[in-house]
Amino acid sequence: MTQQGVRRTADQVLELAPDDASRKAGSKLASAGAWSGTGSSEEGVVWGLCKGSGRTPYRTVVDLADPAGGPAYRCGCPSRKFPCKHALGLLLLWSGGEAAVPGGRAAPEWAEEWLAGRRERRGAGGEEGAGGEKGPGGGGARPPAGPVDREAARRRAERRAERITAGATELEQRLADLLRSGLATAEQAGYGLWEETAARMVDAQAPGLASRVRELGSIPGSGPDWPVRLLEECALLHLLDRGWLGRARLPEELAATVRSRVGLTGAAEGPPERDHWLVLAQYDTADAKLTTRRIWLYGTGTGRTALLLSYGAAGRAPELALPVGLAVDAELSAFPETGRRRAALTERRSPPVPTSARPPGVSTGTAAAHYGDALREDPWLDSVPVTLDDVVPVPDGPSWQLADAAGDTALPLAPGAVARPGLWRLVALSGGAPVKVFGECGHRGFTPLTAWPAGPGEAVALC
Repeated sequence: MTQQGVRRTADQVLELAPDDASRKAGSKLASAGAWSGTGSSEEGVVWGLCKGSGRTPYRTVVDLADPAGGPAYRCGCPSRKFPCKHALGLLLLWSGGEAAVPGGRAAPEWAEEWLAGRRERRGAGGEEGAGGEKGPGGGGARPPAGPVDREAARRRAERRAERITAGATELEQRLADLLRSGLATAEQAGYGLWEETAARMVDAQAPGLASRVRELGSIPGSGPDWPVRLLEECALLHLLDRGWLGRARLPEELAATVRSRVGLTGAAEGPPERDHWLVLAQYDTADAKLTTRRIWLYGTGTGRTALLLSYGAAGRAPELALPVGLAVDAELSAFPETGRRRAALTERRSPPVPTSARPPGVSTGTAAAHYGDALREDPWLDSVPVTLDDVVPVPDGPSWQLADAAGDTALPLAPGAVARPGLWRLVALSGGAPVKVFGECGHRGFTPLTAWPAGPGEAVALC
């Protein structure tokens, strides 16, 4: 929010979340049925009462009226996260418009008491910045920002690291028990065993470990050679565990990747990189709580491929949208992890415009080698972005592959890509002639996302 009283978008609200688990929990609370007594003021204050597990609803108030200090939060829940899921849910509800959270209201007494304390401290010269308070819903005092806040943040980070370490140690023991008893027991135990283990990783504040454990639960009995695939995934999970436990001895970029993989998302701290970014692909994945949008960009000047992630609450599309085939003059900042592909859009210098530019491509053999090289730096990488030059989609038994027009190598399509309607758009665009295809190349195969005809023509989205 750049002005007082201007509603943030859902994507801007979700950017405030301290982690992915908070994004999902906050999205689940972004419904009017969970709230009562909601309202907002022209000054940028939002409040409401949220149903909790007890008889008394949680009093939640967010002050967005301090552009220098940033948002501040007050909630009666016991969570130590700032913002908590109730504050995120309230802001997501508020982002939906006047019908859910009316504007132009006066704050209730319990919210005004806390706000008055904040104003008094700011007026007395205190530098009260972004943060939050917890309590029964009244208006307790909050220590000023500065060295005390940084020290508190350091202690919170240390406590979370300790919880993740305890979770990773427990997960190591569970993997050892599985291998000791034999992989056949995984099929007999059913999905409940994995869900319970994943819940333990959520308790340890390691959502990345929890996600990988849930993926393990879908493998037993899933088809031929499932024990092989289960053993492979167990090995990768073991490697991630050991990476976290020994992170102090890792190179800094690899340590940042390990932190990201277990669920510790850092900020985009790379220097801003301005370029004319070609929009290569855009597609959404959704679950019951969150919609995630992936946007692939290619810098026509830098030659760099970057990934933007955008989030939307359940049932809502993410705010950021960049149609395929356009180019945008913008600045991106990279996240601190191996490969530095993921980035944040820090500033747009102009609106997206049509372009005839295309990314350079490689052969299918080079694409496979590129993925192999990337795995040395990030063993948990599912795929890498690749543009293939002069390939032809051809049947391969019950599946399909992309074959080099002038060579004897090919890449199989990923199983999920074969079932998509985009495959037939690709076949129609090719008509047996070579085409340029951008997509994701990984251990499951190649997933085509966008294609260009051999001659002049616009980009065709395949997802």
